[in-house]
Amino acid sequence: MSKDSIVVLTHIAWAAIVVSAHKVSQDLQLRYGIAVPRFKHNIIMSLWQLEVTLNHKSMKRILLIAVVLVISISLFAQKDVTKFLGIPIDGFKPEMIQKLKEKGFVSSASDKSILEGEFNGTQVSVHIATNNNKVCRIMLCDINQMGETDIKIRFNKLCQQFQNNSNYISFGDYTIADDEDIAYESTVNDKRYEAIFYQKPLALDSIEIANKLQAYILEKYTPQELENPSEEIQKDIYKMSLDYATEIIMKKPVWFMISKYLGMYYITMFYDNEYNRANGEDL
Repeated sequence: MSKDSIVVLTHIAWAAIVVSAHKVSQDLQLRYGIAVPRFKHNIIMSLWQLEVTLNHKSMKRILLIAVVLVISISLFAQKDVTKFLGIPIDGFKPEMIQKLKEKGFVSSASDKSILEGEFNGTQVSVHIATNNNKVCRIMLCDINQMGETDIKIRFNKLCQQFQNNSNYISFGDYTIADDEDIAYESTVNDKRYEAIFYQKPLALDSIEIANKLQAYILEKYTPQELENPSEEIQKDIYKMSLDYATEIIMKKPVWFMISKYLGMYYITMFYDNEYNRANGEDL
């Protein structure tokens, strides 16, 4: 298997995975991530649609390369974290405060650890959350509250902006219907209005990917096994790749929700670095 063929296949495989992401149904568990089994099913179907256009021998190679590609990408994942205004959500809080001030934000008069400024045309307060002293979240809250009609317009406009932004992957349409009674639904039915998007993984150098792919494959399987991989080998690598694919995409969430205070509404937005979030390690 030549390096050139691997490079070509990496592009095809990753494209298949990204396309599959757009087909995930709207029944996601917002904030808590994707409904994993449904997501994996869509990846499988996208790869299958790609495979059926190829002859039998090529199909096996495409499948093998496609799934190992995801594992290769995961090796770079720690470098690829969620960004806010181009700033990685990482490092220590004082450094983050300084970087945000360089973007034009200023300290709040009531709390120096809270910043204020304009973001996406709206005045917001910026809160920085940490875990083990590492920044894991940037939270933005609208400073000015509004009524039900205006918050619905603001929420839907944000959904549209994210959907139209090529830096994000969208897993559904979260816009609120014109006739939706937000006050009633949130009070009586305890409904939460949330939308979640994911920043796309960074584009990696294809030659670097090819090198990692070759190294990983040859660590576990012989060239003879790869030339005509058994069904057991394919299933083994395929399963691992789907787990990694799901995890990689879920590591860079940006989500927002409608919040309420004293009968008025505002948007709360979150830029999360899931690599730095608490994962039960301190329990």
